[in-house]
Amino acid sequence: MSGLALANPRVQRLRRLFGRRSFRVSEGVFVVEGAKVLAEAFDAGAVVEALYVVSGTRDAVIDRAVAGGVRVFELAVGVMEKVSDTVSPQPVLGVVGYSGFVLDDLRAGLSGGGFVVVGVELQDPGNAGTVIRSAEGAGAAGVVLCDGSVEATNPKTVRSTAGALFHLPVVQSTLSRLEVVSTLQSWGVRVWATSSVLDGAAAYESADLRGPTAIVLGNEANGLPSDVIAAVDGIITIPMAGRTESLNVGMAGAILAFEAARQRRT
Repeated sequence: MSGLALANPRVQRLRRLFGRRSFRVSEGVFVVEGAKVLAEAFDAGAVVEALYVVSGTRDAVIDRAVAGGVRVFELAVGVMEKVSDTVSPQPVLGVVGYSGFVLDDLRAGLSGGGFVVVGVELQDPGNAGTVIRSAEGAGAAGVVLCDGSVEATNPKTVRSTAGALFHLPVVQSTLSRLEVVSTLQSWGVRVWATSSVLDGAAAYESADLRGPTAIVLGNEANGLPSDVIAAVDGIITIPMAGRTESLNVGMAGAILAFEAARQRRT
């Protein structure tokens, strides 16, 4: 393989996939960095379009790609550092197809008594990735990112999911937050809002999170807007014993997802 230079059209396409949400949407693909996450993509049966590797890189995921007929391109020295948005980029990345999910795809899992995690105006891709990773680990039926949230295929979000993105439905909804809430309620789902304010909120471990349930997380800085608080079926909080007022939304999402899982085991 000859190394592709920065000016190569394929490399320029990679740069656009890293930097532009609209381009990822129009192309129907996104970038996956690192051999471990790419292995998860292969395991899940995702359509891997191509791999791009630093010269001299050897890894089982590259052999797997070649065996599956996936094209592998070697990058010239220094190109990966200019393509990736990380300080120390992984030596292998892939371009993977993504068709996405719609809200109705979660209905069957919820009707069976499952739970989903809903993000309203989540802005930090690391938090969104942690929410997805925790929800998958806890056995959620899916994750919904309402209109106005960071996208699931943002490269930083993908990295933070550690491959979980490939193992549960993640809905990048075009519906408004209130439309998502009302649709879930029309399916018989009990919708819980999360709040750091104790007044009127139930401590999470005392709330009934069994049965069809949605746990709604708000924006990192501002929490949930008042219209969502008014529309939900109940409000839950994570009581804090120390001086810290509230948890990072990714951490809060993990605690609540695993509490929902715990209640289903008892």
